[in-house]
Amino acid sequence: QIRLRCQKGIPPSLRGRAWQYLSGSKVKLEQNIGKFAELDLLPGDPKWLDVIERDLHRQFPFHEMFVSRGGHGQQDLFRVLKAYTLYRPEEGYCQAQAPIAAVLLMHMPAEQAFWCLVQICEKYLPGYYSEKLEAIQLDGQILFSLLHKVSPVAYKHLSKQKIDPILYMTEWFMCAFSRTLPWSSVLRVWDMFFCEGVKIIFRVGLVLLKHTLGSSDKLKSCQGQYETMERLRALSPKIMQETFLVQEV
Repeated sequence: QIRLRCQKGIPPSLRGRAWQYLSGSKVKLEQNIGKFAELDLLPGDPKWLDVIERDLHRQFPFHEMFVSRGGHGQQDLFRVLKAYTLYRPEEGYCQAQAPIAAVLLMHMPAEQAFWCLVQICEKYLPGYYSEKLEAIQLDGQILFSLLHKVSPVAYKHLSKQKIDPILYMTEWFMCAFSRTLPWSSVLRVWDMFFCEGVKIIFRVGLVLLKHTLGSSDKLKSCQGQYETMERLRALSPKIMQETFLVQEV
C-alpha cells in the first residue's frame, strides 16, 4: 500500500514528513539527539567551507528560499553541507550534494534535512560522493547493460558512438535528477525513490534513454557523438513530463 501511495504521489503537505519516515532519517535523528547542533557549532575545515560557499548561489537560484545571498535558505544549506563534512570528514563535500540538500530544505528544517542527506549518502547512494566516484562508474556500467535489455537500439547507438555512461548519467544519478527534470517530476521521482531505493533512479535513466535514442527515427538527428550528447543534454520536455514519466517508470 505504501509503495502504491508513493507511486501515486505523496500529498505536498505530508511530503517532508513522509520522506523522513521512508528514509529512516527520523529514527536516525532520534538516535542522535543534539548531534546536528554540536556539528553546527564547530568551525569546519576551511578547504570545504570555501567550495561550499561558492556553490550556494547555484542551487535553485529562482526559488524564493535561495534567491538572496545570505538569505535563510542559503544559510541553512551552508549549515547542512558543512555539518556533513564534519560528520564524514573522510568523504568531505561533493558538489552534487548541494542540490540534494536544497530539495530537502524546501521540505523540512535544517536538522531533519541533514539526517535525510546522511541517509541518501549512506543508505540510498553509498559511495556516490566519495572522491574517486567508483560507485557511480559501476552503476553506469549496470545502467548500460540494463539498457541492452530495455532498448537494444539505444544501446547499440551509444556503443557505436563509444559514449561512456559516465558522460551522461553522472549528474542524473548523483543529483537524483533534481537538476534534470521539471520540478513536479522531481518530486514524484523522489517519492518513489525514498520508498523503493536506487532502482527508481535506474528506471528513470532507462526511460529517458529509451525515449531519446530508442528508435531509428530518433537517431536520424544524432549521427555523431556530439549530436548524441547534445540530445541527452537537452531532453525533450514531453518525456520529462510528470504524467508520462511516472507512468513509464
